[in-house]
Amino acid sequence: MKIHYFQRYHEKENVATANTMLLLSRLYSYSSDKFFRFLKSEFFFDSFEPEIVFNLQEKSVDSIPDATITQESFKIVVETKMSDWFYSDQLMRHLNSFSDEKYKVMITLAPELMNPEKKKEFEEHLKEYNSTQAHPVMHVNTIFERIIDAIRDVIDDRDYEMQEVLDDYLNYCYKDRLIVVSDSWKRMRVQLAGTTFGFNVRENLYYDGIDRGFSAHDYIGLYKEKSVRAVGKIIAIITAVTTETGIEYKAELGDLTDERKQQIKRAIEDGKNYGYELDATRYFFVDKFYETDFKKITPRAPMGSRVFDLSKVLETENMPGTAEIAELLSSKAWG
Repeated sequence: MKIHYFQRYHEKENVATANTMLLLSRLYSYSSDKFFRFLKSEFFFDSFEPEIVFNLQEKSVDSIPDATITQESFKIVVETKMSDWFYSDQLMRHLNSFSDEKYKVMITLAPELMNPEKKKEFEEHLKEYNSTQAHPVMHVNTIFERIIDAIRDVIDDRDYEMQEVLDDYLNYCYKDRLIVVSDSWKRMRVQLAGTTFGFNVRENLYYDGIDRGFSAHDYIGLYKEKSVRAVGKIIAIITAVTTETGIEYKAELGDLTDERKQQIKRAIEDGKNYGYELDATRYFFVDKFYETDFKKITPRAPMGSRVFDLSKVLETENMPGTAEIAELLSSKAWG
């Protein structure tokens, strides 16, 4: 049974805040450097230096002490909602949580961004408030998926512990519908597929544990031997759980057909060749896996999955057909 880092099945708004704070505290415990890089990239200006600084013989007004140890003061206030239910009067009251910190940030966090008019109204009130302050408060409106993407940007493939923690947080967000799926059309999820690559391509499907979370994506890329070797567009997602009375199927996307049931049964049999017990599995069916060669130019294989924004990789907002995507990716590389 999979052990979860993040609690579930409680008051959703409270647990969403608690789980997000736990994620950030785990990142800090794992690497304070990567934690502060995350803060700087998402919530502060480039000039913000929150790390402790050690200086020798730093000149002050009247003397030159042998050494100083300093850290810039900062405070972050977080308001979490399960939808765009933010209200200016509540957010303005939260400003009382700040005192004389040099860097102050208020984060509004939800599955979706604030309505532009609502955001504008609050920030007009905030502008008036900041005119009376020595150090202004900066407002950052963000979403759960952005938090995940930003942490993924500061950790790397060798950070196995944090990759596992982030994976479970993603799983929690997926189950509690904290991630909006509106931009799935441009996302490609890359999965390791060394031993099963041939079967995946022949059957035009990829499978993963049913407990594994993922953000919505329309494309799957199969990675082996230092490159994404195949890409396909998802047309169906079906879960299959083995019970005492047989296999229970559930279609999460697309239709549950007899042919797909047969493909799942063939996957279960093929998996036994590699010691896989596919008792509770999610199957991703694609239109067709097209051959590509999207090379990874840095050492080591990726840890777990990796999600790419194809609109950025291919530099287009008009997604071409899957065959053309495969061809275009062959001229690109990633690290």
